[in-house]
Amino acid sequence: MENRSGASGNIGTEAVAKSPADGYTLLQIVTPHVINAVLYRHLNFDFARDIVPVICAARLAYLVVVHPSVPATTIPEFIAYARANPGKINYGSAGPGTPQNIACELFNMMTGLKLVHVPYRGGAPATSDLVGGHLDVIFSPVSESIGHVKAGKLRPLAVTTAKRLDVLPDIPTVGDFVPGYEASGFAGIGAPRNTPPEIIDLLNKELNAGLADARVSAQIVELGGTVAGGTPAEFAAVLAQAAEKWGKVIQFAGIKIE
Repeated sequence: MENRSGASGNIGTEAVAKSPADGYTLLQIVTPHVINAVLYRHLNFDFARDIVPVICAARLAYLVVVHPSVPATTIPEFIAYARANPGKINYGSAGPGTPQNIACELFNMMTGLKLVHVPYRGGAPATSDLVGGHLDVIFSPVSESIGHVKAGKLRPLAVTTAKRLDVLPDIPTVGDFVPGYEASGFAGIGAPRNTPPEIIDLLNKELNAGLADARVSAQIVELGGTVAGGTPAEFAAVLAQAAEKWGKVIQFAGIKIE
């Protein structure tokens, strides 16, 4: 594993896109890769063209969490509270164009609310400020907030996936109250374009076998995910659907990278 951090993952993506297409250099694909393709106008690569999907390993949920001072224990109560206080309810995110940002903007779009965005340089400081009472709500990755939920420092209202999570079976979905709402992320593997089909197929086969391991699947579930697996074509469909969906939200919210 080699971390190439920076520019929301664009540095690492470019490194993989320009690597030999021999199956030995792969990219961990996550939701921001699709978002970046819409947000950034001048990249030295084309994600959809230069990265070939191998497998979707997991679908990932976000958890709508509020500070305990917020007088709401359900999504309908939160919506009513926000409508009674227009322009006064803020939400944190890891920055403009991050999954937390667009998940909440989809919520704004579908409910007519105008929650105020407070961007941070990463999810951890945003979560810290929510715990400290400086924010009202975050559409948070489960892994970043579940510890605070269990400690009673944050109150969960709902999960953003279409179905409830095994790790939080008592928490309803946003879609239970806002019909049609769904905001899930993904984690998977991609390879440089022109990687031979037989190598893609071999990687896909072995990665599917790894996901079938009970220890691996249990860890994914514990982190608020759902084991996916499947074919390269199925992952390509996930990526295409996400690009279309989040592109519309970005346009609606006027999200831009300065």
